[in-house]
Amino acid sequence: MEIRFEIMRISILAAIGKNNELGGNNQLLWKLSDDLKMFKQLTMGHCIVMGRKTFESIGKPLPGRKNIVVTSGMLDVEDVYTTTDLNHGIEMARGLGEDEVFIIGGAQLFNYAMDLADRMYISHVDGVFEDADVFLPAIDYSEWEIKETRKFFNNDKNEFDFEFRLYERK
Repeated sequence: MEIRFEIMRISILAAIGKNNELGGNNQLLWKLSDDLKMFKQLTMGHCIVMGRKTFESIGKPLPGRKNIVVTSGMLDVEDVYTTTDLNHGIEMARGLGEDEVFIIGGAQLFNYAMDLADRMYISHVDGVFEDADVFLPAIDYSEWEIKETRKFFNNDKNEFDFEFRLYERK
């Protein structure tokens, strides 16, 4: 009898300002077309797990992905799986046959996921955002190794310079 263990990577996917800013007033604080393209490319066909406020800021299920929303309340939206805690959301993704699940926000889920994550995809936005009211928890970068770095510059599609980094836990 062969025993197989299905490995699923748990990844955090976020864009942050210089002070770990994630957003303000339930919205992003910048317009970065290249970052959104990478987000779509990375998550397409996978499970994305988010909190209720993040879901509400997006306004609809993201097409081509399995949307899992962590909420303590009721959410009756077609094409959205709901759960009351992050661990159950991760197990739901595993049950759906995922090899990688993306935690996409908000701050509370990032806080819980930080110890569980194997990988982080972080876009470091070159700016300080005074209107921020949501922040990514502090990251102990000594636990992570940078595997990839890509720089993007301010242009007609990107409001700010930013650097995309792929981190893997050491």
